[in-house]
Amino acid sequence: MEALYVEQHGCTHVTTRESMEDQVCPRCKTTKYRNPSLKLLVNVCGHALCESCVDLLFIKGSGSCPQCQIPLRRNNFRIQLFEDSYVEKEVDIRRRILKDFNKSEDDFPDLREYNDYLEEVETIIFNLANNIDVDETKRRIEQYKRDNKDQIARNRVRPSQEDLELEEILINEKELHELRSQEFVKEEKKEKLRKMREKEALIDDLMFSEGDAKQILAMHSIKPAAKEVQQRTETRKPATQFSTGIAIGHKGSFVPPPKVSEALLYSYVPPKVTLCGPDVPEPERLSSDGYLKHVRQADDASMASGFRTDYACYRALQEAFIGLFFFNRSDPLEMDTS
Repeated sequence: MEALYVEQHGCTHVTTRESMEDQVCPRCKTTKYRNPSLKLLVNVCGHALCESCVDLLFIKGSGSCPQCQIPLRRNNFRIQLFEDSYVEKEVDIRRRILKDFNKSEDDFPDLREYNDYLEEVETIIFNLANNIDVDETKRRIEQYKRDNKDQIARNRVRPSQEDLELEEILINEKELHELRSQEFVKEEKKEKLRKMREKEALIDDLMFSEGDAKQILAMHSIKPAAKEVQQRTETRKPATQFSTGIAIGHKGSFVPPPKVSEALLYSYVPPKVTLCGPDVPEPERLSSDGYLKHVRQADDASMASGFRTDYACYRALQEAFIGLFFFNRSDPLEMDTS
């Protein structure tokens, strides 16, 4: 399988040759593999066409879909985001429907009515995506728009709870950023003032001191580094305990570890399974006795997920044999009196 790298919508995707050959224009049969710059466009019907075919078929601005013959307009075509045309169609329908069906839980007296409303919205989306009672569904949508015209307009401009929370987060981040910027400006001013004072002190020493100029320059170059080390040393708190939690300077006695002879060693005790029925063959005998002939063989994917044929057969035999010969001895009707 040949792996290929495709640049799409600003992201690099790893795909295969087979998946790129699946992306094909149904009219001109051009594939993404043969033409890497191929752009598939979709409309409200969900059927994809390449950009060249759209320009040819809809040169007058309108036309019909080559597959379903639905009247379409050129300005309604958009770039296909999903490989599955059904998913593309459903996403577009959901986006258009939710613009009008924009009620929230606060618009209903109880949760039951809100859930009924959500179920009605999903039914409308499903009908339109699968072409079920399209005319009746469109009439329901238009009736809903007429009955809730004012509320739809209010909800479009009313921010949702998520928008309010996001706006609050953005405001907090902006305030935090301003505080950090102010602190950075203060630190920068302090640093400039410190350098200016050090420069003035260096000039004064060079002008009025009788020492060697090289020694004065070396002394001033060492001072800032020494001050920084001193500041780090002063701000560092001395350690009071070791990483084990024992305090530094502890002089008490430690409890010695127990001897091996005194410690309780772990001993494995195999579990006893009471089947109340015949004994199940051992897993090693399942293949030789023919139990695995009618059991689905495990492929690589099944074995990777933990499925094994002999384990599945052994488990099925255990479940089949449990209680096979069981009877209640307290019931005289079930006892063998012969």
